[in-house]
Amino acid sequence: MKLAYQTITWGGLVSDPAGVTSIKDLYYLANGSTEEALRDIAGAGYEGFELFDGNLMQYAGRERELVTVMEKLNLEMVAVYSGANFVYGEILEEELSKIKKVAQLGAHLGATHLVVGGGAVRTTGVAEEDYQRLADGLEKVVDLADQAGMVASYHPHLGTCVESPEQIEKVFLHTGINFCPDTAHLEAGGGDPAELISKYGDRIRYVHLKDYEDGNFLPLGRGKQDFPQILRALEKIGYDGWITVELDSYAGSPKEAAQISKAFLKEKLSVA
Repeated sequence: MKLAYQTITWGGLVSDPAGVTSIKDLYYLANGSTEEALRDIAGAGYEGFELFDGNLMQYAGRERELVTVMEKLNLEMVAVYSGANFVYGEILEEELSKIKKVAQLGAHLGATHLVVGGGAVRTTGVAEEDYQRLADGLEKVVDLADQAGMVASYHPHLGTCVESPEQIEKVFLHTGINFCPDTAHLEAGGGDPAELISKYGDRIRYVHLKDYEDGNFLPLGRGKQDFPQILRALEKIGYDGWITVELDSYAGSPKEAAQISKAFLKEKLSVA
């Protein structure tokens, strides 16, 4: 397995304010320096990185700048993370247009994985038919990723209509998209990460790890997740792809958080 890190920890998550009035421009953004994040990620010993769609699109038209940094640091762009509501038919094409641009630029810069979250919760609550709408949108994401030469995976996420194991099953009944397990989000949603990895092992092409305790996301080894069990579950399904550590924020420096998780994985996976 190869190890990567998400740039979100450098500045935390915001979104492009243009998205308030323009859905096609509604991107996630890590509100920090991508170049600083990549230097710290490489310095902590990771081989690759994941970034948000908005941070990627900041390099549209000046791709060489990012490539130069990647080459200097010997880092691989592993994945790009995007998302959408998916359940509102009138705006779906706008959302997919955005994701298409992201997939094309990500693939151009060497990324293999396109990770998407989403499935809006309405003010009136979740409509049962929204799971079919979400699944239909995810099928379109799979097509867009295929066209770009990327592998699409769905990331169940707190705050969407897909948090619990039952909700995950509802959407997966209607789509063949791959499954990106984020161990902390799965546990926070009421699931057992190792059980879900075992259940959907044939869908897993990419993995997110972060630790979790009492509502808090933490560096690996600093919470109460059962990582030996999680790693055994990955081993049992024959997983040998990228493992990406993702941590929303950290009280210390982002680089320190990356180093803590890297040391934990070095011990548990016997990797350099």
